[in-house]
Formats: sequence, C-alpha cells, structure tokens
Amino acid sequence: SNTPFLALKLKCKFFQNCYFNLLIFAQFFEGKELRLKQEYFVVAASLQDIIRRFKASRFGSRESVRTGFDTFPEKVAIQLNDTHPALGIPELMRIFLDIEKLPWEKAWEITKNTYAYTNHTVLPEALERWPVDLVEKLLPRHLQIIYEINQRHLDRISTLYPGDVDRLRRMSLIEEDGIKRINMAHLCIVGSHAVNGVARIHSEIVRNDVFKDFSEIEPEKFQNKTNGITPRRWLLLCNPGLAELIAEKIGEDYVKDLSQLSKLNKYVDDNIFIRDVSKVKEENKIKFIQYLEKAYKLKLNPSSMFDVQVKRIHEYKRQLLNCLHIITMYNRIRANPTKEFVPRTVIIGGKAAPGYYMAKNIIKLITSVGEIVNNDPLIGNKLKVIYLENYRVSLAEKGW
Repeated sequence: SNTPFLALKLKCKFFQNCYFNLLIFAQFFEGKELRLKQEYFVVAASLQDIIRRFKASRFGSRESVRTGFDTFPEKVAIQLNDTHPALGIPELMRIFLDIEKLPWEKAWEITKNTYAYTNHTVLPEALERWPVDLVEKLLPRHLQIIYEINQRHLDRISTLYPGDVDRLRRMSLIEEDGIKRINMAHLCIVGSHAVNGVARIHSEIVRNDVFKDFSEIEPEKFQNKTNGITPRRWLLLCNPGLAELIAEKIGEDYVKDLSQLSKLNKYVDDNIFIRDVSKVKEENKIKFIQYLEKAYKLKLNPSSMFDVQVKRIHEYKRQLLNCLHIITMYNRIRANPTKEFVPRTVIIGGKAAPGYYMAKNIIKLITSVGEIVNNDPLIGNKLKVIYLENYRVSLAEKGW
C-alpha cells in the first residue's frame, strides 16, 4: 500500500511486457512445431503414394506387383524444392529400412539416386535449421537415420581430409554451436545426386561460396537450371488471348519451343500487332479487376496504374518500404487533393513463415493502412491498396 503509484504502473508495465514476450515466444515455437509437422505430413503422404504407384505399375516388370526397388530411381525422380521437403530423405530411408527391409547401403544408393535438390536462396535465415530436440520429440526414428547419414558422411570426409576438424564442423549435418540443429540444406546435398541453383550467378555462389566444401568433393553434382515458365500453364491456360494472338503471327510450334518467340521481333514496329497486344492486356486487366472487386468489395479504377509486389513476406524483400511509400502517397494526396495524381492500385501478396513475427506484423500494417486508404472519401479512386489473401498458384493465374 506504501508503493508509489508510478512504481506500480511501471511494475504492471514490466509484467505486461514479460507476458507479451512470453506469448510471442510460445507462439514462435508453436508455429515452428506446426511447420515441421506440416512438412513431414506432406512428405510422408507423397512418398506413400509414390511407392504405391511404383509397386502397382507393371511397366518394365514381369511381376504382378513389384517387390524389388532396383529400378526405383529409373521410374521415380523427386525434386526437393528448397529445404522444405528435406525430411523426404530420411522418410524414404525409413521406408526402405524398416518396412521393405533393405540393407543400409542399398537403401542409401536408391534414395540418393532418386533425389535432386534445388536451392532457391543463399540467405542464412532462409535455410532451414531444425532444433534436434524438436525433431527428437516429433520424429525420433528420423533423427536416428539422420545421425547415421551424418556419421557415414563425416567418416568419408575425415578419410579425404585427415585431421581437418574445422572442415568436419563446417560440413556436418548437425550444427553444435549453441542449440544443436540439423542443417537441412546439408542433408539435401548429401542425400541427392544433383544440386542446382536457379540462375547462373546464383548457381556460382552456391558452388563457389555457400556450399564450396561440398562442391570441392563432388563438383559434378553442382549444376545450374535457370528458372523459366511452362507455356502450357502460364500462357495457354492463363492468357489464351495472348496465346492465340502469338499463334496467328508465328504458328503454334512456339508452345513446344519457346525460342521461336524471337520471330515476334519482326512485329516490334507493327502498329496493328502492338494495338492487338494492348487490347489483350486491357481485357485481362478488366477480368482481374472484376475478380478483385468481388473478392475484396472494392471499386477499382480500370485506368489506374497497377503496382504489384508478390513474393515471400520478409524484411529484406522490402514490403515494408512499399507500405511506407503508400503512406507517403496517401499523405501527399490529402495535403493537396486538387493536384493531378496518376491513379494507382497497389497490390501486395505473399505469405509469412509461421514463426516470423515481424513478417506477420508487416502484413498487419499493410492491411491496416489499406483499410484507412480505401475508405477515405478524400482519396477516392486515386489510390487503392489490396493485400492478396492466401496467395497461391490458382490466384497467380488470374493476374498473369
């Protein structure tokens, strides 16, 4: 009762902050655990289906039901799209060892020849590192298999580089600085027969910098596959108007050979062709606007500039900077409503990792700013802000 009122307020504030921080801490680990469960669920379900279909297929086999797995890598190719499906490696080993009763060497040979790994980013925070305690809690058998993979991997390294303890530390699948973690990128590299980046310079960084120790041992494993699109989905299906227009000019063979699109160079100064392309773009824009107006209950300006940023929500990808630009434009319009302004519709889309608190706050900020901007009568149709919820391939197809 003798405690000063200000001191009580400060104590309350302190305990509130402690509670808030503990809540964030708990949500972070709940999110991480859920993410690991999701990754394993998708991997396990996919492998069950792959093996079921492999056993049921009689192509190249005289057995009514396949019992051997010698031809598995010839019939099955699994591409690891970044580190997220990396648990597929110990899961396939578990199936071969525990269910199919294959010896370790045979199971490992088949697994390694089945998997290939595509690396999408070299940023340390984007390369998954799962705490050993969490994996042991959820997937104890998989942790045993990962430990065995790592031991055999390190035995090989120590044979090639006797006494090089630092190299063993750098190349281990298990990181022991602080909390013991599994380096999922290292698991992907060791458990795959091929590793690629998605652009020439990216692949060079992967080979010569980030995973240099691995590429020195198996240089033939590291490749480049420059990212591209499949014209069947991203042109024929999503943009039939443009696909037909191109076919009218150069024929339909470009669908199987995209290099034929270079034939369009001769129409660069063809005003009629340019007008027809612009018409297709305008029609697609109207269709997308109709979808957005229905989904987000907004009235959009068809003549506005569409400013679109769609990618994973991350501090370094600068969605926050984009949001600050929206606020700047909003303040400029309010300060001088009669001044001429190029109408703009800002569209931001993407997802945040479950445990990435700052990224979730950025999403909240964008939606909150959008709520103010979109409902300000002084702004009208000069500026609109949309955050695309649940961004996915089917939604991307609408805006292509």
